[in-house]
Amino acid sequence: MIAGVGGSLLPVLTSSEPVNPANEVAQALTGRDYLSWSAISTFRTCPLKFWFRYVAGLPEESVSSALVFGTGIHAAIESFYRAELAGEAKPDVEQLLFAYRSAWLPHDPETIQFGSSETRASLDALAGKILTAFLKSPAASVQGRVLGVEEEIRGMLVEGVPDLYGRIDLVTEDSDSLVLTDFKTSRGKWSPEQAQDASEQLVLYSKLAGELAPGKKLVTRFLVLTKTKEPVIEEHLAEVRPDRVARTVTSVERVWRAIASENFYPAPSTVGCASCGYRKACEGWRG
Repeated sequence: MIAGVGGSLLPVLTSSEPVNPANEVAQALTGRDYLSWSAISTFRTCPLKFWFRYVAGLPEESVSSALVFGTGIHAAIESFYRAELAGEAKPDVEQLLFAYRSAWLPHDPETIQFGSSETRASLDALAGKILTAFLKSPAASVQGRVLGVEEEIRGMLVEGVPDLYGRIDLVTEDSDSLVLTDFKTSRGKWSPEQAQDASEQLVLYSKLAGELAPGKKLVTRFLVLTKTKEPVIEEHLAEVRPDRVARTVTSVERVWRAIASENFYPAPSTVGCASCGYRKACEGWRG
């Protein structure tokens, strides 16, 4: 099923397939009758972190400033394209910054972990530079037609695995393509290899989104906004290949088997553990 959200030009499509039995297994284990890409990637990173977040439902002890910052930039870019979808005037940088700042409000300032050279003020200043660069970039001139922003998508990828549920940041179409876009903030420019490595989420969504535009080629697109001294806005586009879809679906199937068998264990990482919100819970874990 692909469910349109408010203001979307996409139809609400309901699958005629029977209820997926694996959804009941997911419901019993996690309280959700589906899998999200976030859950899949969390398990891949650290199975114990998956257990803390999705099975035990533990709140995180802290959150990294990079995550909150990225969420804020995402909210700002989302607001820009929502205005485009609604046929409204393009927001200016102050309006985008208002959306950015809203992402900080739900967080207790005491729980946000800043980098050694970061402050809230320095990140706010960087956000202004990034959003100004975005408004001046070609990405602010939409190619084709905006069909949906934060578009909900859900469906069965393969038998034996719960439905995949997610949201596509931006869906656009032109004369021959349906383009699925993901917004990303990054410390630097991406290489083509980085874009390919990060494409699994969009590749999976493309398998479900194909029914929106039968006969059109499916294209993944990353809109990358760099957190460099002089921000750069870059786009990475790639046509979806059937072999990539098959490989990614197989990977998800293997991940689900491990989750369903409740194979949860810590996966220590120099990078991942430093910013993990479950450090104390992990230290106390004894199996």
